[in-house]
Amino acid sequence: MTPTAPPSRAELEEFRRTARAWVAGHLPPRRERHDRSVAVFHDLPHEQERALIARVQGWTRTRYDAGYGALTWAVEDGGAGLSDLHEEVFAEVEREFETPGQHELTSVSTALVAPTVRLFGTPAQRELLVTPLLRGDELACQLFSEPSAGSDLAGLGTRAVREGDGWVVNGQKVWSSGAQFAGWGELICRTDPDAVKHRGLTAFLLPMDTPGVEVRPLRQMSGGTSFCEVFLDDVRIPDTLRLGEVGGGWGVTLATLGFERGHSGANADLGGGFADLLGDARALGRTDDPDVRRILGEVWVAERIAELSAQRDREARLAGTDVGAVGSLRKLVWAQRLALVSDAAAQVLGPRLVADAGDGTHRWVEHVLGAPGYRIAGGSDEVQRTIIAERLLGLPPEPRADRGVAWKDVPR
Repeated sequence: MTPTAPPSRAELEEFRRTARAWVAGHLPPRRERHDRSVAVFHDLPHEQERALIARVQGWTRTRYDAGYGALTWAVEDGGAGLSDLHEEVFAEVEREFETPGQHELTSVSTALVAPTVRLFGTPAQRELLVTPLLRGDELACQLFSEPSAGSDLAGLGTRAVREGDGWVVNGQKVWSSGAQFAGWGELICRTDPDAVKHRGLTAFLLPMDTPGVEVRPLRQMSGGTSFCEVFLDDVRIPDTLRLGEVGGGWGVTLATLGFERGHSGANADLGGGFADLLGDARALGRTDDPDVRRILGEVWVAERIAELSAQRDREARLAGTDVGAVGSLRKLVWAQRLALVSDAAAQVLGPRLVADAGDGTHRWVEHVLGAPGYRIAGGSDEVQRTIIAERLLGLPPEPRADRGVAWKDVPR
């Protein structure tokens, strides 16, 4: 990649003024609210969650049509051809206003599946899905993890068997966020059980209304049903919807997971943070407590470090450097920061965290119960530590008994 000169400060400030004027014409300014949702995962009835997604789709469409939807994508791919710094500036501007909210399904569609299709899709697939996903017209979920293949994703067993000009799929997926609302799924299947586990996989684009697809929402401990299990019973997929080469599914998977780890923590409004904690600490008269002050300081420092780390990664990409395994480090630290905010909420609120006092502070239970989910999403903490150890620190690799063994011969 040829390094690109970063935009000048004057260029960025002009972009900021233009973007702020545009957003101000579409959204009201953000108000200071002590009742702001700090949920990590939504706890909404089905119809309310569908309505939230529709609002987010509407804002995604408005933003895309105005040229603010895919700022860093090349113009020929439907983007604005701008830098990561432009994207950062727009995100800062957007946080000054009351947006319709967010939902993990729309994030997966625009930030994970769309760039994967752009990278691996045929011209017909890209025409079919890339712009509709970016614009919010289509929604796509990930169909990756399985009950026996979570952290060891390459060990998945959902089978796709070639039959004529298509494939017949049987198996089960789980932890598929938003699958009950998605029109498409990015599906990874086992197509060659005689190959080693990483080489016998193939990716597909699956219309979720295909006969044989059954979606069952799972009740989370936070109360919501954002996650789903998906059953595939003799599901027929035409070969024209195969994504990438036969046997090349692991490369497709790694690309999507790379986008996911790079995107993790990008949205500062996911869950609670320092400003929310400080507002409640002030309202409860807790800011003089030394333990409260200490942990609030830790949260503030963690958020500033995250901002500086993100800036460092952006500058590395602008210089043509692939951040690579650093994405695992960022993802691990982000999950730890969510846990730190939970600890801070417990310190600030005390008994209010478990008993609703009627003053709005009980909303923090949605953060506390949701935060542990991100120790798994996008690759578990243990997986991230293994990647960091082997690829960043150069430590000896873990022993792997299945190395070089055909998937069908791996003990289960």
